[in-house]
Amino acid sequence: MPIQLLPASAAAFAPRSAPTIVLNNKVEPWLTQTLKRTNRVKRPLNSVPQHYRCLTETLSGSGAIWTLCSIMLPKAPDAELRKDHNPLIEAMFNYQLIHIEAYVVHVDMVSQHEVAFKLTPETIEALIEYHKDIYSVDVSASTWNWAEKEAQLKKLQEEFVQAANRFVFRTGSRALEGMEEDGAGELLDGRGEDVKNSIMGLFLPLLPPPPRIVDVVRPAPLLPSSPGGVNWWQPTQHVPPPHPAPVESWRVLPSTPSPTIATCSEQQQTFWTTVGFNDIQLPSPTPSFSQPFYTSSHYHSPPMATAPIPNLPLPSVLAQQCGSSAMHTGYSGFGWGNEFAPQYAAFT
Repeated sequence: MPIQLLPASAAAFAPRSAPTIVLNNKVEPWLTQTLKRTNRVKRPLNSVPQHYRCLTETLSGSGAIWTLCSIMLPKAPDAELRKDHNPLIEAMFNYQLIHIEAYVVHVDMVSQHEVAFKLTPETIEALIEYHKDIYSVDVSASTWNWAEKEAQLKKLQEEFVQAANRFVFRTGSRALEGMEEDGAGELLDGRGEDVKNSIMGLFLPLLPPPPRIVDVVRPAPLLPSSPGGVNWWQPTQHVPPPHPAPVESWRVLPSTPSPTIATCSEQQQTFWTTVGFNDIQLPSPTPSFSQPFYTSSHYHSPPMATAPIPNLPLPSVLAQQCGSSAMHTGYSGFGWGNEFAPQYAAFT
């Protein structure tokens, strides 16, 4: 049969009964010395059964009450406490000591090596009274009001009653070294601080309900096919159309130079007035070039030139190649070198 770690007497609202004790085949020397020190009547402690009977009778007595710790708590709610410039007077009139008393319900020196304490009914009643009359008033005053506040506060008090009756403090089996006559004792080696932290952990805060999340109703976006959203995609500000990349504007020059241009300034002025900023033409494959023939009455093409004809330059080169003669300007400005000047003169 497996060993039951906590007996039925450790359950909530269970009456006190003799503790369950589990000893090893060999009793620890410190336990033998503790039993000899606490018993007024000398009893033989030469075997495990003798230790078992002695320890059971000692811890089952009505006087075997252990003081686990002492907690200082307010006597009244915070609004009713006495205010004084002397802190000693405030402590005397406003605070009280509640001794946390318990009795042993279980001793295990085989597997867990621990001892378990359960609070006495008087201690449980004192904690419940403080929680109901003082602690609940303070937490209620420190929180805002909502519809279910009183019901939540009552539920908090009921949960504390259950927690106080279920409270069992476990510690190492060496805690029995603090046992005195008649089975009473105190916790040594700072174990009382652990009890205090455990008791104060039973006082839970009163938590208000979380704020409700309000759903924000947003209109559904209109699709382009919807009748009401014809212009939903148009921006509010006018966005100018993108301009093409800056390109130097020039036109395809005529194949016939004009001999009537006398000066360079007149040539540039005539050229730029006839060129539009939007008249941008892409270069086309270079056609076969025929040297023009000029007369006062008509034009006709002479035989094909034998020398290669260079490509026409950009208009920006015109200003650099202007000369003093209009005829020479026409030769150089339109990309004809000096080798074509005599031929042009011969035809004219």
